[in-house]
Amino acid sequence: MKHFRNSFFVFLLIFQISSLFGQKGPTYTTKSKKAISLYNESENFLVRRQLREALTLLKQALEKDDAFVEAHLRSAEIYQLLRNKKEETYHLNKVIAIAPDNPLFAHAHVSLAELDLGSGQYGQAKERVNTYLKLNPTDSRIVARAQRILKNIDFAEEKIKQPLDFKPAPLPKTVNRLPQQYFPVLSADQQYLFFTGKEGFSMAYDEDIYICERDENGVWGEPQSISENINSDGNEGTCTISADGRTIIFTSCLGRKGYGSCDLFISYREGDKWSKPENMGSRINSRYWESQPSLSADGRTLYFVSDRKGGIGKRDIYVSERVKDGSWSVPYNLGKPINTPEDEVSPFIHVNGQTLFFASKGHPGFGNFDIFSSNLKEELWNVPENLGYPINTFEDQVSLFVTADGLHGYYSNESYDNDGNIISRINQFSLPEEIRIKNRSNFVKGVVYDNETGNVLEANIDLYDLRNNTLLSSVSSDAQNGRYLMVLTQGAEYALYVNKKGYLFKSLSFNYIEKKELAPIVINIYLEPIKKGTATVLNNIFFDVNKYEVKEKSTTELEKVKAFLAENPEVNIGIGGHTDNTGSPEYNKTLSLNRAKAVYNYLIEMGVNAKRLRFKGFGQDKPIAANDSEANRQLNRRIEFVIL
Repeated sequence: MKHFRNSFFVFLLIFQISSLFGQKGPTYTTKSKKAISLYNESENFLVRRQLREALTLLKQALEKDDAFVEAHLRSAEIYQLLRNKKEETYHLNKVIAIAPDNPLFAHAHVSLAELDLGSGQYGQAKERVNTYLKLNPTDSRIVARAQRILKNIDFAEEKIKQPLDFKPAPLPKTVNRLPQQYFPVLSADQQYLFFTGKEGFSMAYDEDIYICERDENGVWGEPQSISENINSDGNEGTCTISADGRTIIFTSCLGRKGYGSCDLFISYREGDKWSKPENMGSRINSRYWESQPSLSADGRTLYFVSDRKGGIGKRDIYVSERVKDGSWSVPYNLGKPINTPEDEVSPFIHVNGQTLFFASKGHPGFGNFDIFSSNLKEELWNVPENLGYPINTFEDQVSLFVTADGLHGYYSNESYDNDGNIISRINQFSLPEEIRIKNRSNFVKGVVYDNETGNVLEANIDLYDLRNNTLLSSVSSDAQNGRYLMVLTQGAEYALYVNKKGYLFKSLSFNYIEKKELAPIVINIYLEPIKKGTATVLNNIFFDVNKYEVKEKSTTELEKVKAFLAENPEVNIGIGGHTDNTGSPEYNKTLSLNRAKAVYNYLIEMGVNAKRLRFKGFGQDKPIAANDSEANRQLNRRIEFVIL
């Protein structure tokens, strides 16, 4: 976790000190007026967020009276903010030693228990909580914290007995060449790796985004700065990439003009160049902290983290969607059961669009941040599941990327060098069978060409679920090189359409309802300019065997034909029915004629002018493949339309 917003935590600290942990009345645990004066003066520095100055005054107060409980307590809370667990523990232990049974300070037992929980000392944490509960506490908020600790201990101790097969390994040194690299993400075809990195340990080195490319032998090249347009003299990091690797959203802190301390920016790639990043605007960004974006496969749904007002907890996960005019909708809080009163961070939406991974302190876990997953079903997220031990431990686990095929995970692992510097390396592991995603994904990719000139084309590519005629994803091919990539996920039957004004559309069909084995598909698309005699196959028109009634799932394709005719009012088409050579020529001719006529009638019922349509049955007379296999015979069983 590299991006924190101190003002939020200072506010929380002051609230805790004044509401829960401070002594608001005139009576203190010290009789030293000088110590009390220094203590009160420290609060003024807290309000101004001058934490070191506040600590200096508290140290002076404790020099006057080391039994001043309130000063120890406030020191502990400041050290908690500064991530100094050693000093925090020291001062909390002093509170317990001085006033072990004082109900005003009993919450120190819980704070120490949380530190124990976060270091895996479950037995000691349980003892501290039980000591606290025996004091008959009345503060419901602290009691809830204590009960949550006990719940986490029970959960952790049980899960540790059921370890997963987890064998992480660092990526090659060619990738892990920087002192620090973290928050890895990959394109859907796993050819490009993006991550945040630093060239050195000190604050003098800023965060930048790096990219590695994998060669045809599967070997990763050295990381390169992603682009001079994207990386600046400020901090850029925690990025997310669309499945085709052509849209990036990243976090920029204190470097570019924005709305808060950290804002989200977006950039697009054409060919090998990234556009100048744009701030995502006041709908996405606020005067608060926005970071850790995750983009859906088609780049149209954005998940991110914010500590803005109105949330459920401290930091929550929010969602925004891209609307027809290209703008982003007002974000909404993902709500329960994902977000809790504690922190939720680092969302990652898998390319299947159905599985969300994120880190949380609010769900049952091992002590600190754990990684959880939740699945979307009928527009509702199920109760998040902890990924288990030893993927999660008492240490912080704050981010995870899972490949499209669901087989591998990537994350960053921290350790210390001999000088005490934090070293961060990117690791890879095979996901244990028990936690693999239910619907894995692969992809179809290729290049879109003009069939006559051979020039590459920028075309729109839409993916539909044929079962309910729903648009699932919409992307475009690259204007510079014609490349496209579309994700296909298990559990659905798809129609894919490639469209460009002035050309016949192409339709492709993919049945992934029962598909078990996934393999990448490479298909180059050749679009025909609209002119007399050009034809295209309608691959998503369906009939039962030896029947000619058009099946309901053909609606998507026929609506595409209707839309094509509406966009090209000067065009008339002929509908041709074709069969394989199974059966007699006479039977095949009749069957193909009836199927062509059924499509003709269906289009008329949809409102297409009958004068613009013709139909004809060709039977087995015009095969496009040899009738020597079932796959080829299926190619010959088709409906085409031709420009008249």
